[in-house]
Amino acid sequence: MVRRLCRDLSTQVGTPSGLRTTRIIGSVTDPVDVPSALTTLSDVERLIYDGVYEFADKEIRPLVRQMDEECKIPRSLLDRLFALNVMGIEIPEPDGGAGGTFFHSVLAVEALSRVDPSIGVLVDVQNTLVVNALLRWGSEAQKKKWLPRLAQSVGAYALSEAGSGSDAFALTTRAIEHGNGFAVTGRKLWITNGNEAELFIVFATIDPDAGYRGITSFIVERGMAGFTVGKKEDKLGIRASSTCELIFEDCQVPRESVLGEPGKGYKVAIETLNEGRIGIGAQMIGLAQGALDHTIRYTKERKQFGSAIADFQGVQFQIARAATELEAARLLVYNAARLRDAGRPFLREAAMCKLFSSEVAEHVTSLAVNLFGGNGFVKDYPVEKLYRDAKIGQIYEGTSNLQLQTIAKQIL
Repeated sequence: MVRRLCRDLSTQVGTPSGLRTTRIIGSVTDPVDVPSALTTLSDVERLIYDGVYEFADKEIRPLVRQMDEECKIPRSLLDRLFALNVMGIEIPEPDGGAGGTFFHSVLAVEALSRVDPSIGVLVDVQNTLVVNALLRWGSEAQKKKWLPRLAQSVGAYALSEAGSGSDAFALTTRAIEHGNGFAVTGRKLWITNGNEAELFIVFATIDPDAGYRGITSFIVERGMAGFTVGKKEDKLGIRASSTCELIFEDCQVPRESVLGEPGKGYKVAIETLNEGRIGIGAQMIGLAQGALDHTIRYTKERKQFGSAIADFQGVQFQIARAATELEAARLLVYNAARLRDAGRPFLREAAMCKLFSSEVAEHVTSLAVNLFGGNGFVKDYPVEKLYRDAKIGQIYEGTSNLQLQTIAKQIL
């Protein structure tokens, strides 16, 4: 599984010197697998990043414009992502996953987003939200039942509502207890992977008078009576990634599908989203790296006044500053991810990396459009799409203002 992932990826990029692909890779604290510096990747980490990126470059890049225009990820591409096991990086090997680490997931999201952030967020939600919520809060019976399913099918995380965005716990979706389960009624909005998902982690309140202490999380399957996937949003960016409304009308959810304890859904939501923000940070640095890659190539080729525009100091300084900002953002993302894997506090660092990386992504992609000139404003060139994709980074999984609030609380 991580072994299979490494074998599959090594067939695409070759095997780095000294890497033992037959060894089970599971811990960044293994002395054989510890990098010497924060952004220096171990052999295994480098194989995962390079392998996922080469896969994205060869198999996803030719589809990027089509997916953006059609607002759809081809089923064949989803199948390939599952076959490579990038949709189940942290799922244990006995359950069909790769048995990898959170940092491995972050690297995969970054590498994919360098080519298409829509695929990056698909993989991010699957790994950092859905799988991690089940790993942390699921009972042994739930893990045995659902982890193998998630190794083969898409999951989604359903918290947001029309009146519950930044105020995440102002939920109106109700779960009324009866008999052997709950009847869930309400609507969810802005649900990533909603169109493809077979399994949904849904948050509803069992006691409105209890406030956030009434919130409970449920595992809901597509096809359950009373549950339908509604409108698919027509978005500015990350258009291939589906963002959907979910409709629950007296949806019957069995008691054994409660994830965690009744009334403790707020803990599931908060702690999972803290990890998810690191994944969004990875998406943003991957996106920014992709834009910078395109810009460097273009400025070396584009000539004005008899010279490549990369020869002009004004252009060089802008690219140098963008590269510096991107490296700083990468340091923040990697630090937060490694802290999480080490079992250390990471709340402040997760907020910082999400805040800063989203700002860097917007700045770098804007610069890319500027340096491409008129070509940057048309769809024939790739930076126009990345510029549109970057905007969501300051909005979803906690707006920039919410990240600032979190950071300030931790400091003060």
